[in-house]
Amino acid sequence: MATQTQMTETANTEFEPFQVNVRVKISALWTAMLFVFAYVDIFGFFRADVRADVEAGVVGGFTVNQTFLMATTLYIAIPSLMVFGALVLRPRINRMANVALSIIYAITIIAGAVGEWNYYIFGSAVEVALLAAIFHHARTWPKSVVGTLP
Repeated sequence: MATQTQMTETANTEFEPFQVNVRVKISALWTAMLFVFAYVDIFGFFRADVRADVEAGVVGGFTVNQTFLMATTLYIAIPSLMVFGALVLRPRINRMANVALSIIYAITIIAGAVGEWNYYIFGSAVEVALLAAIFHHARTWPKSVVGTLP
């Protein structure tokens, strides 16, 4: 049987409930997705075949040129900007952008993982899971009560 002291100690050790704003959740998910994205690509340079392809000017079957590098930079810039955009865009635009971009990026990540090594497939699965969480939070974005701040 628990004593009053034991019950008080147990009651004092519970974690305080804290609601994290949906904007912060989505921003953090974009950040996490970008970290996994970057590290999976960085780890690729431990592979001799990837290094050989890069030395030959080819990445994923694409010739490395100005067009490729510009497209790759744009591909990375969009989720990078969403880290900030999730915090500042108007709710309706924010929601639509996060839903659309999470779907588009999930499709491209899945397509890019076909035929890859296990580490890459695992990293891609983590990225897709993070994008699914972005999609979920954006789709279930709570409505604010009339008269309150968004």
